[in-house]
Order: sequence, then structure tokens, then C-alpha cells
Amino acid sequence: MGMSVIISAATAQDAEEVLKLQYLCFQSEAELYGNYRIDPLVQSLDSLRAEIATQLVFVARLGDEVVGSVRGSTDQDGTGQIGRLCVHPRLQGHGLGARLLRAAESGLADERAATRFRLQTGHRSESNLRLYRRAGYAQVGNETGRDGVRMILLEKDAAAPDYVASA
Repeated sequence: MGMSVIISAATAQDAEEVLKLQYLCFQSEAELYGNYRIDPLVQSLDSLRAEIATQLVFVARLGDEVVGSVRGSTDQDGTGQIGRLCVHPRLQGHGLGARLLRAAESGLADERAATRFRLQTGHRSESNLRLYRRAGYAQVGNETGRDGVRMILLEKDAAAPDYVASA
């Protein structure tokens, strides 16, 4: 019998594991853009610790191993900013990214009163774009990140349903 993946709030003790996972997961993005200086690969441990202390950071655990992570914060207009969603390569394609995204959305709506969600992904990151579109996000623009990668900006209302039910 296999173990279940559990999603919970990250703690300060998770910082090193989250940073290692982030480094592993974003290698494929770096390769896609030919840029190994993208923000997730150059983040410091102290910076990540500060994010865990001030933002909503969720981890997915398989037993004691951190196999996924996502971060969220709110800006001054009540928009929940979601970022650094990552799932261990061996567990990708099984819905864990969608579960982490929903955890971030729920946390931001419930704990930070977010009324809208915003996230971004690289313009060549087709699997990420598919995930976000399936979750109800729509493209609202693009910008070039500090690392030189063109990013697609996506948003959705906090009240937007992920699916439509019929009777």
C-alpha cells in the first residue's frame, strides 16, 4: 500500500528541502530558456526563510520527503500572488500541481482575504500554461522578468469556479 501525499503549511525547518526541490524542479525551465540564472535557481536560503516567515508557503509531503511546494502573498489591492509552484519530476503529471495551486488559492482567500489571484510563467512553459488555464486562469499580459525571461501573466477572480456542475 502506497503513502498519500499530504499538503500542509511549510515551517522554517522545511526551508532547505524546499530550496533543494526548487533547484531540482526549475532545471527544466532553465534548460527551456537557455538561462541558468532564472530567479528560482539563484534564490538564497535566507531569502526563502524570509518568505516562509511572511508568506503563505505550502509543501506537499510524501512521508517525510518534501515533493512539492507553492508560495502565495497578497498585494495592497487584495490580489493573491502565487509563485514558485513546483512538483518533484517523478511525481509530475498526477495532479499534485493542481492540488498545490488550490491550496494556495484557498489559503490566500481564507487567510489573506484575496479577491483575485495572479501568477506568471515563462512563455515557453506549455505544461504550466495548460495547468493554469485548466484551473480557470486567463492571460492578462506579459512582461520580461529580472532574469530576462518573457513571462505570461495570468489572473482569475477568487470566486471563479474551477469547474461547472450541472444537475
